[in-house]
Amino acid sequence: MNKTDQTIYYTLTDEAPSLATCSLLPIVRKFTSAAGIDVKITDISLAGRVLAAFGDCLADEQQVEDGLAFLGALTQDPAANIIKLPNISASIPQLNECIDELQAQGYAVPDYPEAPASDAEKSVQERYSKVLGSAVNPVLREGNSDRRAPAAVKSYARKFPHTMGEWSMASRTHADYMRGGDFYSREQSVTMDEAGDVRIEFVAADGSVTVKKTLHLQAGEIIDGMCMSVRALRDFFEKTLNDARESGVMWSLHVKATMMKISHP
Repeated sequence: MNKTDQTIYYTLTDEAPSLATCSLLPIVRKFTSAAGIDVKITDISLAGRVLAAFGDCLADEQQVEDGLAFLGALTQDPAANIIKLPNISASIPQLNECIDELQAQGYAVPDYPEAPASDAEKSVQERYSKVLGSAVNPVLREGNSDRRAPAAVKSYARKFPHTMGEWSMASRTHADYMRGGDFYSREQSVTMDEAGDVRIEFVAADGSVTVKKTLHLQAGEIIDGMCMSVRALRDFFEKTLNDARESGVMWSLHVKATMMKISHP
């Protein structure tokens, strides 16, 4: 048995999962210690990732390990065991609060520049962008992650299916979706025949052009692009709002924009 087989890496995250760790981790360690298995904490919290990203701004005693990079490499080991707690998909307001708290405790991390005016500020924004959104999941799901339900759980569910009770015909629900102009309808994927550079341009109504910085692609690499029409989105909202009003049902919108990665321009 190698060292990886004898160690479980437990992730330290934020908010409620972090609080739950105070009671859950001692229980986990109590059981694993009987089997000679060590449980080590790896910090992938928002604050931990900010500190790791700006180690060059910190004093030697404030330096921290890049826990996400460590676990990312560890996922390539088939024998690795990682307990991943839920983590936040950080928004800019959450990032700014985190920066304020770190600065108040003496960590000289820079402010987040929402409108960078210099190359230095652009560099800071780019470094911060790597901790925004769902930065953790794509890394930790890169390895041998298995999210399927255990056979015993599925067997129990088949024997004792959950009943939904009587369904009243008076209960009405309707799920709607965009028929065009959205990301799904406009997505395009291209496989590069040879290495080359590409760039993405946005042409505004006034003719001005905003350019995404050049991307360097390798032969065989796949580039995937998509865009959404604001006009089509607004028309869809108006249509569904009117339909809900006429049908007498509640209108609700599920938005999960923070799951977008920095690689999505």
